[in-house]
Amino acid sequence: MANHLELLSELQQLEKVPSLERLRAAQKRRAQQLKRWAVYEKEMQNKKRKADKRRGTFAPASAGEARKRVSFTASVALLEASARNDSEEVRYLLKNNVSPDLCNEDGLTALHQCCIDNYEDIVRILLDRGACVNAQDNELWTPLHAAATCGHAGLVKILIGRGADLLAVNSDGNMPYDLCEDDPTLDIIETAMANRGITQEMINETRASVERRMLGDIQNLLQDCVDVNQQDSQGATLLHIAAANGYVQVAEVLLEGGARLDLRDADGWQPLHAAACWGQMHVAELLVSHGASLAAKTHFDETPIDLCEDEEFRAMLLDLKHKHDIIMKSQLKHKTSLCRRSSSAGSRGKVVRRASLSDRNNLYRKEYETEAIVWRGGREEDDEHEKESDQENSQPVSKPYGRGTGVRSSVFERVTPLGDFYWSKSR
Repeated sequence: MANHLELLSELQQLEKVPSLERLRAAQKRRAQQLKRWAVYEKEMQNKKRKADKRRGTFAPASAGEARKRVSFTASVALLEASARNDSEEVRYLLKNNVSPDLCNEDGLTALHQCCIDNYEDIVRILLDRGACVNAQDNELWTPLHAAATCGHAGLVKILIGRGADLLAVNSDGNMPYDLCEDDPTLDIIETAMANRGITQEMINETRASVERRMLGDIQNLLQDCVDVNQQDSQGATLLHIAAANGYVQVAEVLLEGGARLDLRDADGWQPLHAAACWGQMHVAELLVSHGASLAAKTHFDETPIDLCEDEEFRAMLLDLKHKHDIIMKSQLKHKTSLCRRSSSAGSRGKVVRRASLSDRNNLYRKEYETEAIVWRGGREEDDEHEKESDQENSQPVSKPYGRGTGVRSSVFERVTPLGDFYWSKSR
């Protein structure tokens, strides 16, 4: 059996391999653990027999010592016997009214365990004793999920023959055939689906059913004016759940209903962290478009990009971050330039703001006179223009505003308020 350091080194390597290889490595380690436990148990039994023999020869055991025994709960005993492939003990426990559907704290039943370890005989015993073929653990995995993932074709046939649900959806949104990487086993599942008349429409409908129920529940909450930002015991909100499961419609309704993007769960995760960790690309895009921060960090200083394992998804998040940074820099630059212009000492706005009302009117009048002269000069004929040029050469003459041709632009006729005036000029 490997020591602690070897196990840690192996875990770091397993993080980079596919899930099927990780599962096989876990099965191998489990088999080694059981083998070591069996050796240990055998040694303890030999020691116990020697001790009993010694007490029988020299000092008989007291009545109290004879009654002392270590006992386990029925669920532990059944799971342990199933994991050891001890069909006789499984039969004994079931015969003594132990329920075949007892489970551990993870919701794992003996049927789940045997489907992982490929113990066909005990699977038949459990099913004959009434074990639920569609039992679900805490992550909604059924025994068929387990058998399909491990590629145990014989077990898959047994479970399908006993009515296993081919469209069961686990917490990751996967059906048994989604998880099957073994071609012969996959052929068995797909053939059974075809024989039951399962179509793609039925598959899509089943996948969407959970999201549809959640969507209906949230709409009822919003109608009742319930706060959608409530957090559970782990600090997770409804938006965390929608993000982790990839429920785009649910996330949209929550965001419209005031769901916050910055709330953290017990691990410091925001909804975007959950979407990134579980590869929910469309939800991540939605959250970022509503302002979710790609730089937000968990309690372990992990950003959403750090939690993303899929390379394509990671590239998309990096591209989103790059575009977001460009937009923010552009907005900051634009905002800064506007501030410099309004506070510039030589700007026209500052001169006008400091002037009195009469000074402003005089200023506007001078501007209008100058522009009216230009306007008028473009309307006169060439000979008149030459005449004015001669007069200018001899003596400057200023044209009073509003006289001469009487032509004035409508822009000049109104006294524009300061804000509107600068807004019109800026455009």
